[in-house]
Amino acid sequence: MNLPAFIPSVAPEIEAAIQSKLTALETDHDVRILFAIESGSRAWGFPSPDSDYDVRFVYAHPPDWYLSIEPGRDVIELPIEGDWDINGWDIRKALGLLIKPNPVMLEWLSSPIRYRWNDALCDRLIRFADKTTFGESCLHHYRNLAVKQWDKHVGDNPDVSLKKYFYILRPALAISWIRQNPLVQPPMNMQALVEGLSLDPELIAHIEKLLILKSAAKEIGRGARIPMIDAFIQDQITWAEVVAKRDERPDLMSEGNELLRLIVNGGRFEGDAA
Repeated sequence: MNLPAFIPSVAPEIEAAIQSKLTALETDHDVRILFAIESGSRAWGFPSPDSDYDVRFVYAHPPDWYLSIEPGRDVIELPIEGDWDINGWDIRKALGLLIKPNPVMLEWLSSPIRYRWNDALCDRLIRFADKTTFGESCLHHYRNLAVKQWDKHVGDNPDVSLKKYFYILRPALAISWIRQNPLVQPPMNMQALVEGLSLDPELIAHIEKLLILKSAAKEIGRGARIPMIDAFIQDQITWAEVVAKRDERPDLMSEGNELLRLIVNGGRFEGDAA
């Protein structure tokens, strides 16, 4: 069975509204947006008809903002209104998170839906991120995410909100990806995750049915738990728990500082248009 096709796009009128909001945000906060992407269920590959637009971005202030004894706030969060959930991180914060590394930041750089994207600059960020991506270091994030969602939405209940399965399945699939492809970052999108894994065809069939239900209805309701999905999730959680963590990682602070200065000062990157 084949999963429903994932189409990484938004309607033109939505795209125009998002661009307008991003431009206003740059003016209101005196920042320069470096890239902006979609996160959440629309980028994960399992949106409902009424899913929010989860716009995430990384931005830079003018150089003088960084020359302050007291550091300024490094996030911009707009109030959630209607279908809009828009927030972003300062580039200094973003680079610091990449060094750790931080799976959320890694996912932003791999989102299949891009609203603003400077190829040369983002390619440099991705190359920097590639040096920090260790599969084991991301397991803690995905395991905690899966456990938190499991405890909140499944637990000992005989039935489950079927759409909540997705919020547990995606991190479980990411763990499975790290098991099978330890040197490659897990894709953000569920379809790409499934396609790149060796999974039981019956499990894929269950995922396919849930995707079809969720894409067609605002609420797909509750239903009996699916033993095969439960077993898969618990197997990934258990495996991630016992994998030894590796503390070794390259020292990228100097390179990160150089990259920060280049971005903040508006430097050029290889591949920039003349």
